[in-house]
Amino acid sequence: MNVFLKKENGLNNKEIETAIIDSLEGRNLNRVLIVPPDFTRFHSYAGYITNKYYHVLTERKVEVDILPALGTHMSMNEDELIKMFGDIPHERFIVHRWRDDVVKIGVVPKSFVREISEGLWEEDIDVEVNKHIMDESYDLIISVGQVVPHEVVGMSNHAKNIFVGVGGSRIINSSHMLGAVYGMERMMGKDLTPVRKVYDYAQEHFLSDRPVLYALTVTTAPKGKTKVHGLFISEGRECFNRAVELAQEINIDFVDKPFKKCVVYLDPEEFKTTWLGNKAVYRTRMAMADGGELIILAPGVERFGEDQEIDRLIRKYGYTGRLNILELFGRPESKDLRENMSAAAHLIHGSSDGRFNITYCVDKIKRDEIESVGYKSASYKEVIKKYNPETLVKGYNVIDGEEIYYIPNPALGLWIDREKFKD
Repeated sequence: MNVFLKKENGLNNKEIETAIIDSLEGRNLNRVLIVPPDFTRFHSYAGYITNKYYHVLTERKVEVDILPALGTHMSMNEDELIKMFGDIPHERFIVHRWRDDVVKIGVVPKSFVREISEGLWEEDIDVEVNKHIMDESYDLIISVGQVVPHEVVGMSNHAKNIFVGVGGSRIINSSHMLGAVYGMERMMGKDLTPVRKVYDYAQEHFLSDRPVLYALTVTTAPKGKTKVHGLFISEGRECFNRAVELAQEINIDFVDKPFKKCVVYLDPEEFKTTWLGNKAVYRTRMAMADGGELIILAPGVERFGEDQEIDRLIRKYGYTGRLNILELFGRPESKDLRENMSAAAHLIHGSSDGRFNITYCVDKIKRDEIESVGYKSASYKEVIKKYNPETLVKGYNVIDGEEIYYIPNPALGLWIDREKFKD
C-alpha cells in the first residue's frame, strides 16, 4: 500500500506509526532487511521510523536485520546506535563494508553514460551492492531515508541509498566522478541529473526483481529539533517524485544577494571529518560572493577522511581546485587517485576554485595540516568569541557592524541564487 503524507507544521509520531502499519498491509513476511541512513543523517527521522518498523515487524514474528547505509563513512558506534535507533538490539545490525561485502549485479554501459553526461564522461559503470540486498531469503527490503538537496546526485536518497549507501567501490567511485566532471552546480537541488539517471538505470535493470519498499522523509530541524514535513512510502519512484517536490520547496533557500561572509556550524556529533564537514562548502557555494569568506565552525572535526586511505589521499592532493585535480587525475603517477575516484570528486567539490576563501575553525587538527590541504585555519575557541553559535540566529546577523549569514546545519538545505537554479 502506498502512503503519501504531507503536513506543513510537521507530522506527529502517531501519524508516522499509522503510515508504517498501513505500508505493510497485505504483506505476508518472514524475514525483512531494513536499510536506514547512518548517524550523519540523524535529522532524517529515519532512526525513529526504523525503530517503529522493527517493532511492528517483530511483534508479527518477522525476523528483521538492519543494514545502515554507511557508504564510505565510518561504522556507527554503540552510543550513535542508541541515540539514533533506540532500543533495537545491536546484534540485529550489519556493518556495510563498501570495499569488500559486495556483489556485482550489472553494468551501466558507457554509451548511456556518454549520452547523459553530454559526452563529458564515457566509461562503463559496474553496479555493486551489499550481498544482503540480493539475498532472496528476505521477503522485503525497506529502504528508509531523507530527500534533501545533494552535491553528487542533485537530490539525495531513493535508489542512491542502495547503490551508494550500501553500494560497492566501483559504482560509488564512478558515479561521484561523473557528477564532479558534469558539475555540481548544474545538479544540486534537481532531480533528473546524470548521476540520478545512472541510479534509475541500475534500479530498473538490475534491482527490479527485488522487493524494495522506499520510505522517504522530508525534514527541517528548527533549533535542532527534527520536524517531518512529509513521509512518502511506496515501491517504485512515485514516493521519490513527491518527496523531491516538497524538499525543493522547503529545503532550498533562495537568497537575494550573495554572501560576503557566511558562518556555518558543524555539530560535533555529526561532523568529525572534512569529508563530511565540506557540506558547508557544497551547500553554500552557489550563494557565496566572489571574494567572499566562508567560516566553518568545526569543533568535532579531527581528521580529513572517513578511512585511512581517503585521509591519505586528501593530505596528498589537497582541495586545490577542479582543473588542478582533473590534471593530476590524468597523470600516470596518480594511479591511487584514479583508483579512488570518489576521493577525486570530493577534492573537486571541496574547493572554491579560488572564487571565495574557506577557513576551517578547529582545535583538533594542527594549523599547518589544515593549510596543507588548501584551506585557511583558525582556532575554534578563538573564533566563537566573535561568532558564537549559541547566540547567532539562522540567517542574517550583524556582528560589530558587519553583516554575516549564519547556517546552523548545512546538511539540511541548499543556499542558492534563484537565477542560477533556473539556469
